[in-house]
Amino acid sequence: MSALPGTPSPADAAAGRGGGRAPALPVDGFAVRAVALPGVPEVRPGHDLGAVVVDAVARAGLALRDDDVLVVASKVVAKAEGRSVRARGRAAAVDAETVRVVAERTVPDGTTTRVVQSRSGPVLAAAGVDASDVEPGTVLLLPADPDASARALRARVAELTGRTPAVVVSDTTGRPWRVGVADVALGAAGLRALDDVRGEVDRFGRPLEVTVRAVADEVAALGDLVKGKAVGTPVALVRGLGGVAGSPSTSRRGSGDDVAVVGGPDGEGAAGCTRTGEGDWFAHGHVEAVRAALGSPPGAVEPPPVDPAADSGPARLRRALAVATGAGAPAGAAAALARAPGPGAADEGVAVEGSVAEGAVVDVTGTPLAVGALAERVRLALWAEGLDARWEVVGDSGDGGTAAARVVVIGAGGASAR
Repeated sequence: MSALPGTPSPADAAAGRGGGRAPALPVDGFAVRAVALPGVPEVRPGHDLGAVVVDAVARAGLALRDDDVLVVASKVVAKAEGRSVRARGRAAAVDAETVRVVAERTVPDGTTTRVVQSRSGPVLAAAGVDASDVEPGTVLLLPADPDASARALRARVAELTGRTPAVVVSDTTGRPWRVGVADVALGAAGLRALDDVRGEVDRFGRPLEVTVRAVADEVAALGDLVKGKAVGTPVALVRGLGGVAGSPSTSRRGSGDDVAVVGGPDGEGAAGCTRTGEGDWFAHGHVEAVRAALGSPPGAVEPPPVDPAADSGPARLRRALAVATGAGAPAGAAAALARAPGPGAADEGVAVEGSVAEGAVVDVTGTPLAVGALAERVRLALWAEGLDARWEVVGDSGDGGTAAARVVVIGAGGASAR
């Protein structure tokens, strides 16, 4: 059986000799290594992806083990499954594959990019719809059931080789609070996608209360480090997770009940790695959450730009007013943007410069109850746009007939300081 490139022999490792390629490991340590599998041809609908992968393993001079992991890009899985569809444009395909809009922003070319929950399950940009490296007039959808795809590929590899390595179907996505993209697992078979160690104790005896390791995602990211994005190597082999690597807790290591990450039944797959439903703290972006609360449906008002620096005060004010006075607004009141106060200020028109719009004024008139409700809607919509505002009543007929309020932007802040 061939070892991965750069792997010293057991005798060299035990003697502290790395063969000039890899450092010696401690006797009780373990190593995880990944290697890209070159030579994968262009995959088309109906191709035997299992045979393609097995051939790539052989070309790399490797012999599969039951405790290996094959990390396969979702794009080649989708191509083999015939997930390429005719579409007038990517946007139409994204709409068709969207279950729920999480957030949307405009990009410099004027189009809108959306983070959505896709019909395949994961939450990611553009529902995972891919318009690159496909036939003109078509787009490529995600595998319909990534876990089922992983199970089928694992079964086919086992049929061809007699070995049952785990399979991870991976794709690239952005991550909240982090810049850049990384690969995650959309589907998995033959490994524990999540390593739940809640209830165990750390080495100081303290109980672990929230730790659930995203093992499948970590494996997908490791595979991506060697696969690359544009070099034609959509498959990687990861080796070394078949030993006792499943828990950061010393309570399981060496206790006689250690559980390996890889091997055994197909398992529950990677669907459980997607946080949706009641457990999702971030079901909406901050702009979308406020708009939803105010009754403004997705797409009713243009989204902010991806780059806040490209935004402007007038644009923020315009969007906020459109949201506040649109769907869900109370009857009996109206809001209009007045000129920012200052010497010679006119009673109407817009004179707001820069991206903050400090000092801008919105006048609200109508019946007393409706004026209060609309003024607060304006303040909340401004907050979502990264603008702090306050409002006060500036006129009241006293008989319940008419009233007026003034909403004043006092500076940047709000949901952001975007």
